[in-house]
Amino acid sequence: MSRRQLLAAVPVLILSAGLLACTDRAPRETLTSPSAGTSAGGSFGPLVPGMPTYPTAGNVYAAAGPDQLTAPVRGDRPLVYVPNTKSNDVWVIDPATFKVVEKFPGGPEPQHVVPSYDLRTLYVASSQIPNGGLVPIDARTGDPGQFRKLEDVYNLYFTPDGKQAIVVAEAYQRLDFYDVKTWQRARSVRFPECGGINHMDYTADGKTMLFSCEFANRMLVLDTTSLRKLRDFRLTETSDGMPQDTRLTPDGQHFLVADMRAHGVYVFDGQATRQTGFIRTGRGAHGIYFSRDAKLAYVTNRDEGSITVLDLATLKPTTTWRIPGGGSPDMGGLSADGKQLWLSGRYHDEVYVLSTETGKLLARIPVGRGPHGLTVWPQPGRYSLGHTGNIR
Repeated sequence: MSRRQLLAAVPVLILSAGLLACTDRAPRETLTSPSAGTSAGGSFGPLVPGMPTYPTAGNVYAAAGPDQLTAPVRGDRPLVYVPNTKSNDVWVIDPATFKVVEKFPGGPEPQHVVPSYDLRTLYVASSQIPNGGLVPIDARTGDPGQFRKLEDVYNLYFTPDGKQAIVVAEAYQRLDFYDVKTWQRARSVRFPECGGINHMDYTADGKTMLFSCEFANRMLVLDTTSLRKLRDFRLTETSDGMPQDTRLTPDGQHFLVADMRAHGVYVFDGQATRQTGFIRTGRGAHGIYFSRDAKLAYVTNRDEGSITVLDLATLKPTTTWRIPGGGSPDMGGLSADGKQLWLSGRYHDEVYVLSTETGKLLARIPVGRGPHGLTVWPQPGRYSLGHTGNIR
């Protein structure tokens, strides 16, 4: 049975989550708020309480530039973690040699590897119903800990103050909020209008969340604190759209949303009040990543084996990189220096490494079956808002 069939079959009751204690090898997460502030948002205005301030006005990723590794991550073992949804494991690649060096169980149907808010733990999010959960990885050593059972962890995010983890329970059309220290569920909110609740990002001030609804052809806008629905948008380019990755541009002025069936990227204003445009990229537009200098966006086109490069100043394509022989580029991230773009090949059981300077394919690495949300580690930045590396 496919995951989409499972989504249709799962009851919408809110179920209690079973929790298993972690082993001693699972790293304990200690949250420290880097430069925490409630007002100094630079050009972005007052921030949501507890959210760290920006070091540079006008760039939400200013602290995540080339090789800007903070002290806690500088000694972390450089590795690339690849979760494979069909073989239920994580393959680990040495980025210096492009060789697979380790493999370990990733839980049932592992989807994404997500850095914790404090960057000290990487979580493998697994979503198989009803047996999903998290596998913690020690970011310093790369050692996995014990599986923790939680309901339907399709994706994982964190509140801007870092106090709660947000489990995107896609099958249940629900957001589950957990205390990051105890992993006890604090609250749960269901959005039946948002079938396939999926990827999200915050406004620059952290006060508003924009979610994609994968199976409903719409976007959902929520108040971060109250979780009150502010508005939703029916997407316009096609009647059966499938919105995926959702990212705030570095200048905080736009949201970009990749849509696999519209074959491009929707543009919304930076407060998620209106749709402002659409950029055609390629078939199966799926993932969005920003260059370290905050000038470009890389959009993966999964169904045609290409990556479209967008100029963020004009929001127009500048070039398209095509994977020789084809491929299915999906999710991934940039190397710490920004010179390499790592992507999973979802339908080809491989990982691609491309030069961001030339677009040339540097490596094609066989991995497990159904690779999805890989993470390159370590990463620049001060704190993680979730997914495979939304770090500010």
